[in-house]
Amino acid sequence: MNAFTYNGTSSYNLGLRIESKNVFSTPQYDTTFQSIPGRDGELIIPNGRFPNVQVTYSVFLPAKTQAELAQKLTAVKAWLFTEPDRYHRLTDTYETGCFRNAVINTNLNIEDQLNKIGVFTVSFSCQPFKYLSSGQTAVTFTNGGGTAQLKNPTPFTSKPLIRINGSGDGTLTVANSGGVTRLQIEGINSYLYCDSEQMNFYKGAASMNEAVTADRFPVLTAGLNTFVFSGGITSIAVTPRWVTL
Repeated sequence: MNAFTYNGTSSYNLGLRIESKNVFSTPQYDTTFQSIPGRDGELIIPNGRFPNVQVTYSVFLPAKTQAELAQKLTAVKAWLFTEPDRYHRLTDTYETGCFRNAVINTNLNIEDQLNKIGVFTVSFSCQPFKYLSSGQTAVTFTNGGGTAQLKNPTPFTSKPLIRINGSGDGTLTVANSGGVTRLQIEGINSYLYCDSEQMNFYKGAASMNEAVTADRFPVLTAGLNTFVFSGGITSIAVTPRWVTL
């Protein structure tokens, strides 16, 4: 039996039954096509982004009485519409080994369809990339002053979370096919995090942005990504956050 899990709760636990899902939905790359007078075809102007993608499940909610159906629907609505102003993790049994960041994007227009069975559609607005579960585990490198490498298994660039451990001043360099990113860090006190997805340096609840000099946040491109760290940095732990469409 197929099910989806949203914000930590499985549809199976709420009694929902899935009839179908738009399994192969993918986002359309954001591109502008411009016509040029006297030139055949159109000029492609890439906007450098993928928009959100809709993931939709057609579901039904079996019940023996109208009262039971109403009670179940109340529980489903309370589950789906808790914290509707932020993304939550969405997984399902159709695509294992990955998850999406999703938020509910439907009004659950439920009427007396098929009598005593609630039939409706649940639609989520999802960030365009799926995250591989294998990319959520931190990989630790301890060879200070040396070189370490991670291979991106997909053709898509990911935005890692990097824990930088040590004391004093240090330098972390990330090199790949996209170029070289160098972080100059002052006054490391045990550790700090570099979150390329949130574009933030922090330690606990404290911002560490003023302690770091860099022209951009590091990303992990397709193929090999090389890390070199020196100075007061004793080790790094990289959560790569591999993504795919």
